Amino acid sequence: MVEKINRLKTELASEKQTTADAEKWIALIKQYSEPTELTAEMLNTLIEKIVVHEAVKDSDGTRTQEIEIFYRFVGKID
Repeated sequence: MVEKINRLKTELASEKQTTADAEKWIALIKQYSEPTELTAEMLNTLIEKIVVHEAVKDSDGTRTQEIEIFYRFVGKID
């Protein structure tokens, strides 16, 4: 019974953090809802990190490269 209570408390804390992060994200998006240009400030505010993977050459000679963008408070959006 004690283990179940502790597990539920942990899950509740995680959900509260997720909710808080979502609210922070929404506030940021509202701030930049109608941008006229992409600025360094906007990028630094909205994006946590950008991961650029090694380029791969396909059999037909075309080159592809995966890029992942991780946003603040919400992570990677697929």
